[in-house]
Amino acid sequence: MGRVVAITGASGGIGRASAREFARRGDDVALLARGRAGLEAAAEEVRAAGARALVVPVDVSDPDAVELAVAKVEDELGEIDVWVNVAFTSVFARFDDIAPEEFRRVTEVSYLGYVYSTMAVLERMQERDRGVIVQVGSALAYRGIPLQSAYCGAKHAIQGFHEALRCELLHDRSGVHVTMVQMPAVNTPQFSWVLSRLPQQAQPVPPIYQPEVAARAVVFAADHPKRREYWVGASTVGTLVANAVVPGLLDRYLGRTGFSSQQTGTPRPADQPTNLWRPADGPQGRDYGAHGAFDDRSRDRSPQQWLAQRYPQVTAAAGALVALGALGAGLARRR
Repeated sequence: MGRVVAITGASGGIGRASAREFARRGDDVALLARGRAGLEAAAEEVRAAGARALVVPVDVSDPDAVELAVAKVEDELGEIDVWVNVAFTSVFARFDDIAPEEFRRVTEVSYLGYVYSTMAVLERMQERDRGVIVQVGSALAYRGIPLQSAYCGAKHAIQGFHEALRCELLHDRSGVHVTMVQMPAVNTPQFSWVLSRLPQQAQPVPPIYQPEVAARAVVFAADHPKRREYWVGASTVGTLVANAVVPGLLDRYLGRTGFSSQQTGTPRPADQPTNLWRPADGPQGRDYGAHGAFDDRSRDRSPQQWLAQRYPQVTAAAGALVALGALGAGLARRR
């Protein structure tokens, strides 16, 4: 029998692609986000796959609204089996070009939105002693990069929150599981709608993956939630390994390359929409879909992801090597 899956940030990008992937498996999907145009279009895709869809407009930075959204999903679709946190917003700018209220807004949506959503659904899952919560993270949960201080701060916060909650559930021997999926650069519409103060059009740091790669990882994590986290893409693995072994060297490398690698070289459109305070689809009712503007440069599969999912012992061995490398680097610095 199909499950009931709820996804925040479901109107575009990874959330949108994940909704389609769950629906193809026969799961009913609740779609949560602010922008109604994207939500309605996503719902049509879920129904086209033969699953039930429920549109729930909500701002995840409002804990009361999130609580009502969870109640609506369970009233109309049934008990939630899987909850996926994806919703976020961001600002592309140097730290000293970000206003305090903008930094706060990114934190409220991109970090506290995960916390509030987890709070609301976890209570119900604990009463039933079953359920899965998937936190969609990023390589930036471990490795900060220039021009994304607000987003990196939120992802780092989610990582710490996830680890603490997982320990508590393990202590309780709970039937509820939480896992996290660390994503690479993904071709999503965010680069066309986040608030940007960069002189050029923002872009993901290559290599870039299609959102369907991320969606397959989310579904796999929901099916196998006892693992602490999943790394998606060879670039994620490389970044996290380098950050564990030679973080100072990586600081210097990103200081030299991080500005140019996140810009396309073409001027930023003067009329680019922003979704910081309101949904990007706005009064025009534009649906941005799952894909961004970089289809011609994006990969539609990840051999690393395939290997990690089918041979998890390889991932465990890689993790051990990372730990040994970090220990060796620390001893070398002491000497």
